[in-house]
Amino acid sequence: MQTTLSEQELVRRDKLTEIQALGIDPYPAPLYEITHTAQYIKEHYTDEKAEEFKFVSFAGRIMSVRDMGKANFAVLQDSTGKMQIYIRRDDICPGEDKTLYNTVWKKLLDIGDIIGVKGFVFTTKTGEISIHVEQYTLLTKSLHPLPVVKEKDGEVFDAVTDLEYKYRQRYADLIVNPGVRDTFIRITKMKNAIRNFLNDRGALEVDTPVLQSIPGGAIARPFVTHHNALDIPLYLRIANELYLKRLIVGGFNWVYEFSRNFRNEGMDRTHNPEFTILEFYVAYKDYLWMMDITEQMLEQTAIATNGITTSNIDGTEIDFKAPYKRISIYDAIKEHTGIDISAMDEEELRDVCKKLRIDVDNSMGKGKLIDEIFGGKCEAHYIQPTFIIDYPVEMSPLTKKHRSKAGLVERFELIINGKEIANAYSELNDPIDQRGRFEEQVKLMERGDEEAMYIDYDFLRALEYGMPPTAGIGIGIERLAMLLTGHVSIQDVILFPQMRPEKTGNN
Repeated sequence: MQTTLSEQELVRRDKLTEIQALGIDPYPAPLYEITHTAQYIKEHYTDEKAEEFKFVSFAGRIMSVRDMGKANFAVLQDSTGKMQIYIRRDDICPGEDKTLYNTVWKKLLDIGDIIGVKGFVFTTKTGEISIHVEQYTLLTKSLHPLPVVKEKDGEVFDAVTDLEYKYRQRYADLIVNPGVRDTFIRITKMKNAIRNFLNDRGALEVDTPVLQSIPGGAIARPFVTHHNALDIPLYLRIANELYLKRLIVGGFNWVYEFSRNFRNEGMDRTHNPEFTILEFYVAYKDYLWMMDITEQMLEQTAIATNGITTSNIDGTEIDFKAPYKRISIYDAIKEHTGIDISAMDEEELRDVCKKLRIDVDNSMGKGKLIDEIFGGKCEAHYIQPTFIIDYPVEMSPLTKKHRSKAGLVERFELIINGKEIANAYSELNDPIDQRGRFEEQVKLMERGDEEAMYIDYDFLRALEYGMPPTAGIGIGIERLAMLLTGHVSIQDVILFPQMRPEKTGNN
């Protein structure tokens, strides 16, 4: 964290003092009436419509200034884009006192300051739509200089690329890198498209607890906290699955939640300890129906986000148009390793891992071993959307047994660009079977598996009331956002990704 001021920051503070000495409030009351945005002016103004733009009130951040003596061109940036302004001394200061131009505008304002301007729109001799300023107001004095970004003909060619700076000071990144703002606008469009798809089909959006007494619904290591009033440990949720299923028990037919989850695990280009999962559960449906509805939803979401079904990520074109390929996990492993593991026990699977040079440890049971084989040797091969289906029962403690294939469950994972994007089941609704699956997880925990599931006795009680046949899915929102916006790092689609504490010293 910064402890001393740079020379530029000291200069800006001196300017702040001078502005205040002139009787100008550098942080006036917040109300400033805005009539037009940069985007609206650029999209609607023509010389033939000049009369409609004879008075505009506009506000934005100063991004550049071209000094021409008694007149200046400058560029202001608002939330919709950039707008050139033309400011002339005698328009701003028609009387003898030229302080507002000669002193304030030319000497005391800086790049990064926010001002409001009033005037009329015109087209310059070079064809640039601009605002001819007749009055300006300082709205915010910026005390911290922006990073220098070079731009020519509207194209940024020296954008800030320092990842430490970008992720830690996202506010500055958003100011100087226009593409970053566009990314997060598209992510909002993506989420809205998903909501619209679900709402149009009668789904109900709900909220479930973030603080949980049992970290259930997924196989992951939780964050632990303490509730002072109750004097009990609580866990930040690793999933909301078990609560949404309780709602299905309670009589809702289709519920969904954009769930902020927390998993105390590693950080890399596709993992952040805090992330968003969309989960939804639908009564009287199965995993086959869920595959159909998922590919329909993702196709429509891609179109809503990008205007087309395709997206380009790191030079690879991904097509979200339905239908998607489907292949069983055993067939996928056989296809990419040449080994049929479908009838193997735990020790045989360990031998396969050794042969394939996959690191494993004694805490891993049969399900974890199969997961390691698939993740290490198969997953990366599935670039276009592919449903990996029909998992072994040991890998899926919350999933209904397959209706026709012994030892398997009705589950799929959606793999895109070599990564899991979604995980879905025909949900296990047999409370006796579910209790047995939980007990197997406890045995894994006793062997040292820190990601094994706890027994949630209240959830078992809920199942005993009777949960109808149900299909459920969890979709990684950040991973989907990466695919649809063309980013290879999860930090680029999280506004404020988790980072190490900032070191003391100058920024």
